[in-house]
Amino acid sequence: MSGEDRQDKLAQEHKERQIQRAQQPVRRKRNNLIGAGAGVIVVAGGLIAAVALLGGKDDPKPMAKGASASPSEVPSLHATPTPSANLGKLTCSYRKDSSGSPAKFVGMPPAKPDLKPKRMTLVTNHGDVVIDLVTAQAPCTVNSFAFLARKNFFDNTKCHRLATPENSGLGLLQCGDPQAKADGKNPTDGQGSSGYVFNDENLGGIPYTKGTVALAQAAEAANQNGSQFWISLSDETAQLQPAYTPFGTVSKGMDILDKVYKGGWITNPDDITGDGGSNAPKIPVVIKDVRLS
Repeated sequence: MSGEDRQDKLAQEHKERQIQRAQQPVRRKRNNLIGAGAGVIVVAGGLIAAVALLGGKDDPKPMAKGASASPSEVPSLHATPTPSANLGKLTCSYRKDSSGSPAKFVGMPPAKPDLKPKRMTLVTNHGDVVIDLVTAQAPCTVNSFAFLARKNFFDNTKCHRLATPENSGLGLLQCGDPQAKADGKNPTDGQGSSGYVFNDENLGGIPYTKGTVALAQAAEAANQNGSQFWISLSDETAQLQPAYTPFGTVSKGMDILDKVYKGGWITNPDDITGDGGSNAPKIPVVIKDVRLS
């Protein structure tokens, strides 16, 4: 068998395993669902399955430089079609989170999405981070954030995870867990949720390059989005497969995030999953308020 044939065979086997896993019932706890996934990187000589949006082991290796993943090599198995131009008839479906994760439940968002918001501002202890939203492509996601923001869900919450190429092969800041302490000591950081989940949107619509904002969940737990989200701080994150709903890009405040990124992380030895999901940033990030306009 030639090298090329072997690569094709490995790719097909990987795709089949993904489909089989996706069809299995979700039994993991929330901190496995939030911020976990597998990215496929194409390199000379074959395919490597790389852990993504999870820290990994104590001595994780960064992703190969120059590696990339094309849509044909990384299939999007659970993509919800981008809404048509007739958004006026769109309804969103939110359902109770049955994972057993700790939740700050403030109710369910309305089924009729609010399509007016075009910008989301994270008011942090370091200043404002402004995110330009793609509301037409991710209407139910934006609707959820608008609802939670009105309920003051995110007020005084802490961004609990900083991933870097050194600790997980990625660069991102993860937020949205209302229970997180973000001190590098709390073993359950990353488990908290809004108490409801909803389906994926806009998969593949925006690359996960620096500045992209997306929902956090495991590729194996498709359509389990909640309150947690991440902001890409490095182009290494663009190597992820399209399994996380992208809903906006940072237009202001990237300097704040860069400072946090360069400040490094606190390794949490008591992370109950060992996936690095509660490695907190050394420079604390507190979201004082979330405003949509």
